[in-house]
Amino acid sequence: MERSKIKLWRFVGACLLLAAILFAVDFLLPIRLTLKGEMTVLQLVAVISMILSLTALFNLASYSYFSMKNRPACEASMVGRLYWIAGILCAFVIILHGFGILSKAGTLFTLFGGMLLGWSLQAPVSGFAAWVLMSLKRPFRPGDRVQFPKLELTGDIKDIGAMYMQLNQVGGSIASEEAVGRNIFIPNAMLFDQVVINYTSVRGASYMLDEVVVRITYNSNWETAEKILLDAAYEVTKDTVKITGVQPYIRSELYDYGVYLQLRYQVLAKDRAEIAYKITKLIFEEIQRIPSVDIAIPYIYSYRTAQRDKPQQVFAKGQFTQNIKEVEISGIRDDNQADSYDVEQLALSIDSEGLLRPIVLEENPDGGLYEILAGRLRFQACKKLGWKTIPAMIVKVPDEGKYEVSD
Repeated sequence: MERSKIKLWRFVGACLLLAAILFAVDFLLPIRLTLKGEMTVLQLVAVISMILSLTALFNLASYSYFSMKNRPACEASMVGRLYWIAGILCAFVIILHGFGILSKAGTLFTLFGGMLLGWSLQAPVSGFAAWVLMSLKRPFRPGDRVQFPKLELTGDIKDIGAMYMQLNQVGGSIASEEAVGRNIFIPNAMLFDQVVINYTSVRGASYMLDEVVVRITYNSNWETAEKILLDAAYEVTKDTVKITGVQPYIRSELYDYGVYLQLRYQVLAKDRAEIAYKITKLIFEEIQRIPSVDIAIPYIYSYRTAQRDKPQQVFAKGQFTQNIKEVEISGIRDDNQADSYDVEQLALSIDSEGLLRPIVLEENPDGGLYEILAGRLRFQACKKLGWKTIPAMIVKVPDEGKYEVSD
């Protein structure tokens, strides 16, 4: 911003100096070249110089105003473009007046007013009108991340011109919310019939709320887990916290296998993927170091439980250890059906990792079939995979103490 302001001050000084010299020379010359509009050539150039210097002063005033309001410099630039358009139009009118053809130009404009009105309904003028509206209201600015739901397009605004908005596409060629360097031009006229979502949550810059979700077990130390998450967020986003004044915080939800801890923090929209990676890495390293916090894993319960018990718990098809035997799936009775989605998800896990725990069965001498005491969901998942046998532990339960356990 400071460099732009210095350039504008130099431009103002040069224009005012030129205007002063031209007026002085015009006053001292004995013979002046007068145009039809009763202005001399030197006077015409001097007036145009003053108009341009006045336009630059309006731009400087905009920079000062937006700086006082703690607004970004790009907003002052957007408004400044309107000043330059107005200044150039005024200079053009002065030229027409100097050459004495202003009235003729007005008559010509009136004659073609109907044609101009029809043309104004076309996309170019609609785009220009949208640009003027954006410059005045500034719903988004260069540097903001915006989304066009109807176009299924997200991008970072690089420039807003009189006819087109230039975006650096986000995603598209990669499965992430990072800019890929592909420039896309959106006609401004489309903005009149498009819903545009601005990711910016703070007017000072393109900051938005993001989150990293960690699933912990029920027996994890909640206070320690919160401290790990918050410390990681502070470490990575400390500069953002100073600027926005918004502290990272945590929200939570309970689910079947543990607790969702939702770490939320402010981040520049364009840095969202990188910041989430850095925070996740710090959290992962700390959880590995601190035993009182454990990661919850569906069907296994926890990361540490799986790692501790894996050598004696993993049973691939056709393998078993002492006290575990392979039982024909056709010889097991299962009258109840579990949720199909749960069965599908567990089947995928077993197919890739093997069966982590055998099921528990009771032999039914009356029916000749085994009854499932524990592991109904595992049984149905293995059956879905087409297994003919399944690792099982056979137990005897007294009639008065008979029970059934499911996943």
